[in-house]
Amino acid sequence: MTDTTAPADAPAEPTEEDVIEQKAVRMAKRERLIAERVDAAGGAYPVSLGVTDTIPALRERFADLEAGAETGVTAAVAGRVVFSRNTGKLCFASLQSGDGQRIQAMVSLAAVGEESLQAWKDLVDLGDHVFVSGEVISSRRGELSIMVSDWAIASKALLPLPNMYTELSEEGRVRSRFLDLIVRDQARQTVRARAKVNASLRRTFDDHDFVEVETPMLQTQPGGASARPFITHSNAFDTELFMRIAPELFLKRAVVGGIDRVFEINRNFRNEGADSTHSPEFAMLEAYQAYSDYNGIADLTQELVQNAAVAVAGSTTVTWADGTVYDLGGEWARISMYGSLSEAAGVEVTPQTPVAELAALGAANGVDEPPHPTHGKWVEELWEHFVKGGLTRPTFVMDFPVDTSPLVRDHRSIPGVVEKWDLYVRGFELATGYSELVDPVIQRERFVEQAKLAARGDDEAMRIDDEFLRALEHGMPPSGGMGMGIDRLMMAITGLGIRETILFPLVK
Repeated sequence: MTDTTAPADAPAEPTEEDVIEQKAVRMAKRERLIAERVDAAGGAYPVSLGVTDTIPALRERFADLEAGAETGVTAAVAGRVVFSRNTGKLCFASLQSGDGQRIQAMVSLAAVGEESLQAWKDLVDLGDHVFVSGEVISSRRGELSIMVSDWAIASKALLPLPNMYTELSEEGRVRSRFLDLIVRDQARQTVRARAKVNASLRRTFDDHDFVEVETPMLQTQPGGASARPFITHSNAFDTELFMRIAPELFLKRAVVGGIDRVFEINRNFRNEGADSTHSPEFAMLEAYQAYSDYNGIADLTQELVQNAAVAVAGSTTVTWADGTVYDLGGEWARISMYGSLSEAAGVEVTPQTPVAELAALGAANGVDEPPHPTHGKWVEELWEHFVKGGLTRPTFVMDFPVDTSPLVRDHRSIPGVVEKWDLYVRGFELATGYSELVDPVIQRERFVEQAKLAARGDDEAMRIDDEFLRALEHGMPPSGGMGMGIDRLMMAITGLGIRETILFPLVK
């Protein structure tokens, strides 16, 4: 573990004047490095160094080394200097690896000589990458160390590090993630947790014989979701193009072509608001399985999420960043949107309830009218008001209004709704799943209705996609499909906000 206890002589946070002064001093040291190098044409820093070991490997190998012990083992490592203390005949430095683990470097007059010791004192600053080689020992205080016999500056930090013992603000962490990764364990752990999540998702899909594909990020028209797109221009084709809002319509083409189980982990872009659960650029998982439906795809989604939790936390019970323990295990409840709304509102709401009655219910309970109100938009707005806040356990909310779900098959037994679910975890929507609409005639009718909404000013309404319809006309098998935000999956497992789960989020 990294020791984050501030030593008594820990430096204060540098001021702007300090930074300017320190940069000038460090630039002068860089010039000295260039002047003193034999191969001056190579610049200030060596191209390669004789690194033979890593800090994590040494810590694991010598985890039980007693205080004051010597090993007789020579190691050569490199790391970033995150703490330094210079005394008369002995200098100490903590070198940090990329994962945050540290080892102490001890540079003594007896081991390196007066000239080398003085050069260390003169040239090495906090933030520098330094190469050291020497015997692995344990200091008298029990700190795993290298008694340095040879050293070199691998790369010089021209700007000082922030205080290693004072957390950056959230804004500072987001804007300078590279500094966040240097100084904060949680930032490094989040990156590795995300890699484990993606690897777990791929393993689970592989276990179910899914094929991973890639679909276009630049499209001639947006589709697959109700969202406002980013628009760009292709000089080569002299045409307007749209950044992908969802891969759905291309993945369904793959199913038409015979790839019966297909998935993609991709980047999507939606020109909409940004808040604690939304980012204009985000990572999305989508998957389609022929001869399944929204029940089968719900089972698969639960397995995907639970396996990802185990990959990160070792269990389906996860501990969030604030210490909250949250259980993702077991079978997740499946509730009806209309049934749960009726129960919570104390008024029966059905697919046949007129818009005027829904508007009156909203007005009586302080619910704002949704943009371009329809029956379905009112139902979803009212459901969020009455039901959403009461969901604590992971829950599939089933059977949505038809007019808000243009790509979904009509319910097999309930008129006026479609076979769609939304999965809620931690109070936010984590994933959505469908029994896919595969009838091109009905799909065209749905697109036409969406086009009418667009004509009335709804920027999120879908357009008629004739190429997709032509693909459906060649026959798509009955299928289940799902989409899940990777960033939101990370939020569910770690308890972090969306800007913390994205390595380099978009900021103003």
